[in-house]
Amino acid sequence: MVEDPQSQSADSVLSAYETTDSGLSPEEARQRLDEHGKNEVTRASERTALDIFLVQFDSVLIWVLLAAAAVSVWAGYLVDAVLIAVIVVANGVFGFVQDYRAEQSLEALRELAAPTATVRRDGESVDVDATDVVPGDVFELESGDVVPADGRLLAETDLEVDEASLTGESEPVSKSPEPVESDAPLAEHTSMVYKGTNVSRGRGVAVASATAMETEVGSIAAELAATEETETPLQRELDGLGRRLGLGVVVLAALVIPLLLLRGTPLIQAGLTAVSLAVAAVPEGLPAVVTLTLALGVRTMADENALVRRLPAVEALGSVDVICTDKTGTLTEGRMSVSKVWVDDAVLDLGGKEDEAEPTDERVELLFRAGALCNDATLEEGDPTEQAIVAAADDYGFDIEALREDNPRTDEIPFSSERKWMGTVHDDVGYVKGAPEVVLSNSSRVLTADGPADLTSEAAERIREQVGTFADDALRVLAIAYAEDPEDIESDLVFVGLVGMIDPPRAEVADALAATRRAGIDVKMVTGDNVRTAAAIASSLGMGQEVMEGREIEEMDEETLRERVESVDVFARTSPEHKVRILRALQANDHVVAMTGDGVNDAPALKNADVGVAMGMRGTDVAKHASDVILLDDNYSTIERAVERGRAIFDNVWKFVAYLLSANIAEVTIVFLASLFGYLVLPAVQLLWINLLTDGLPALALGADPQSGDVMERPPRDPEQGIIDRRMLALIGGAGTVSTAVMLGLMFYTLGGAAAITPYAMTMVFTGFVALEFEKLYVIRWLRETPTFSNPWLAVAVAMSLLLHLAVLYTPLADYFGTVPLGLADWGLLGAVLLVALPGYLAVVLAIKRFVPFAGPTGNADR
Repeated sequence: MVEDPQSQSADSVLSAYETTDSGLSPEEARQRLDEHGKNEVTRASERTALDIFLVQFDSVLIWVLLAAAAVSVWAGYLVDAVLIAVIVVANGVFGFVQDYRAEQSLEALRELAAPTATVRRDGESVDVDATDVVPGDVFELESGDVVPADGRLLAETDLEVDEASLTGESEPVSKSPEPVESDAPLAEHTSMVYKGTNVSRGRGVAVASATAMETEVGSIAAELAATEETETPLQRELDGLGRRLGLGVVVLAALVIPLLLLRGTPLIQAGLTAVSLAVAAVPEGLPAVVTLTLALGVRTMADENALVRRLPAVEALGSVDVICTDKTGTLTEGRMSVSKVWVDDAVLDLGGKEDEAEPTDERVELLFRAGALCNDATLEEGDPTEQAIVAAADDYGFDIEALREDNPRTDEIPFSSERKWMGTVHDDVGYVKGAPEVVLSNSSRVLTADGPADLTSEAAERIREQVGTFADDALRVLAIAYAEDPEDIESDLVFVGLVGMIDPPRAEVADALAATRRAGIDVKMVTGDNVRTAAAIASSLGMGQEVMEGREIEEMDEETLRERVESVDVFARTSPEHKVRILRALQANDHVVAMTGDGVNDAPALKNADVGVAMGMRGTDVAKHASDVILLDDNYSTIERAVERGRAIFDNVWKFVAYLLSANIAEVTIVFLASLFGYLVLPAVQLLWINLLTDGLPALALGADPQSGDVMERPPRDPEQGIIDRRMLALIGGAGTVSTAVMLGLMFYTLGGAAAITPYAMTMVFTGFVALEFEKLYVIRWLRETPTFSNPWLAVAVAMSLLLHLAVLYTPLADYFGTVPLGLADWGLLGAVLLVALPGYLAVVLAIKRFVPFAGPTGNADR
């Protein structure tokens, strides 16, 4: 493989590959194919369906639950064991279904390959399978072809290649055999063509300098294959919770057994009590409730044009504090559009954002008429620049098809890279369109409001200044003129005006960017486009103006990049390697990063990001399969809604984790303290029932809670703080103390001085605990600013759970659970208990709101 072929002469590259412009012989081609292998992106070792299923159980919390199920079987609590096993398996199956097609990036890369290629064999042009192209093959290109391999250009005629999927360039790149600097960015390798890109105009001949995995696309495939899946904050936190719960269960058992033995409890009974407490401490339903809540979020986000491919990414969106976004097709519309036109010292702003004159006279009409006729594109297809002019003429009011039928083309001079203009003849007039300096030099007059006037040096200078002004706005500028003598359209032209084009920002993006910034999220543009265009788009969207080029990144060490990346707003002329370095520098600074993109060049960064967001309409298959979230409408504002939804989902996850843990810890505390007085107030079957009610329908209904009004006014949450943050610990401790005090008081009151627990006292504590948990559920929602009656599904879930509990009291199930029926007076007493507990819960919440504020990654409270 020749190093830096873009900087070497075509002859030296041919010599290095021991070939000529006539190509290889068939025998040599076969020999090289045996040596180098097929020209295709190789597959990484694929995960089997079994692998994908087993990885669903690679969680510490799942392991703790499986251990609890095993201990339950040993202790004889088969119902508990079966319940845990069903929850764990169901959770695994659901995750398997979601992830089954998650790793398809390399397959998509393979599909980018051209099906056939035209190569030269001993001077003859023959069509071969693109996978049979070898290093040193000389291949031919023409408009519409997919480039079969990376190649050094030998010759070309008006060759332009669309490399947006590889480099991010919004316009086709004009190619030339002339060498470029060895350190030029990939987007400026005009002497090279690259595998998987598309020829949009002209013809060319190139020698294959790299095939298969040695190509630019192949290097991206290799990087994707080597990339490990990143865990989302919630995945890391649930694993941490599992470890803490596992340790807590062991410590609890080690503490309880000696204490009970000291009180004279038989060893077997003490062991069973410890097991029941340990199982009660584990929130069996937590993984399933988390999964189903995320799934509800996925369904809602799909309705809002955000397709989630990995469930944990839903929550991770709520932790994002930096969004690195591509420019072309993401912030912009992904198509060229006429932004401004100039005719004789007056500017017409088609975006309506300038205060300059807006001429509506015949000169503008002639400008668009000439632009539409001296043009090979249609509204549906053609060169993007020419399409933009046709679209502008159509918007101005021309019927393009009728215009061309009424003014048939009788002669033409096609565009060439040397000539830099094209001309067409229509009966008694000729039109010219091309580079401003060339058209200007061929013009002798300029069209003014009073008709054609001599093109003086002063007038020519004003036109040049206007070209510079358009260029400063990152506009691509073309000039349009006409010839009164159709026999000569190369001189004595009448200069009509200028057309300035750009890939414009999406109309809704500015507001979406402002909303994400208000939410404490920094937005950075990372693009392969040039500095001027990137800076202009950033300025129009209200983004910062500090710009860094890819070549600057190459010269920086990791520490310097980590410092600079915080202040830079726009990264231009970036390669795939630059994007990954930017991403990793941000992650090394403890940021949670979402990376958006649509091209092949974006795939490695998408896969390395905490949340990879691909475009669904313009995005390549590679980008989609490397991502976590796909925007079905390619609309940046959908990212804002997705972040908002992710934060709301995390709020709901936080609420039911707080709810489940506070319930389980309160259970353990009450049973443990009661055992010190010699009472086994809640046997294992009742603890299991409480867990079933609290971990079941009410916890699931929390997933449908509406978002609080301030969700996008807070800073992003600190992922290092964990889901069990200071607020949750304060809630668990405070609410647990209230529950324990009230339940112990109820126990002693209903015992009436009995030396052993009675069925009546056990039933009252059992039922009182269930009622208290549902009361506490609404208090927890208030802590997260959720209106009390905003979720009708929660009210239904609580009502159904209470009905299920009544069945335990008033049906034959009572014998199994060891309960007795309660009378009206008993229910009155339980109502009084709820009234006593409510001020305690409210006091805990008020204290948390006042003294334990929510803090983002900077430590600043949001309220």
